[in-house]
Amino acid sequence: MNELKGIIFDLDNTLLDRTKTFSQFTKKLLQHYDNHLEKAEGLYDTIIDLDQDGYRDKQELFTQLIDEFPWKERPTLQELMEFYEAQYVNSAILMEHANTVLSFLRGKYKTALVTNGRTIIQYGKIDHLGIRDEFDAILVSEEVKVKKPDPSIFNMALERLQLSPEQCIYIGDHPVNDVEGAAAIGMHTIWIKVNQSWREHIKAKPLHTITQLDELLTIL
Repeated sequence: MNELKGIIFDLDNTLLDRTKTFSQFTKKLLQHYDNHLEKAEGLYDTIIDLDQDGYRDKQELFTQLIDEFPWKERPTLQELMEFYEAQYVNSAILMEHANTVLSFLRGKYKTALVTNGRTIIQYGKIDHLGIRDEFDAILVSEEVKVKKPDPSIFNMALERLQLSPEQCIYIGDHPVNDVEGAAAIGMHTIWIKVNQSWREHIKAKPLHTITQLDELLTIL
């Protein structure tokens, strides 16, 4: 670890509290469409469940909501997608201690952000959180046309930082997309345990497992 020169982060449920963010968005959605619904009771939990911690395609999610919810006035898919693009971004909430950790690391290492997702949504959240300038490189899967755990996206980050895999630690919450993906090209990893369970078939071993970002202050 004496050669450590770069820290690369995932975004959702790593630096961004994705659980709180989507919860806040869902409340806005139900409030906005309250007059369009026969009853809103129980619908919050249904949306949270169907979202699958963000891994459900949003067009599929909203199509299902349009088909199955008790609408008085049924919205269009385009209407719901436009509402999502505006209000989800504006619901973005940082993970606790994120600003402290980023400030601490910026003085010591090169930093990057590698995230799967749509360009307009991911950059929108990054800008709403005010953290774009904290990174030497940002890679969003739609923009670079490859997504984690494909090794190409991790290699792109290394190229932009001008570092080798063994000089970097990747920090993320998803055992496959983040830990296994980064480890496959030789990066060290730290797993932040949030909502995703460890997969028994994964052979990659993170250097550390954390549950709070401020644990990094004594590790790095």
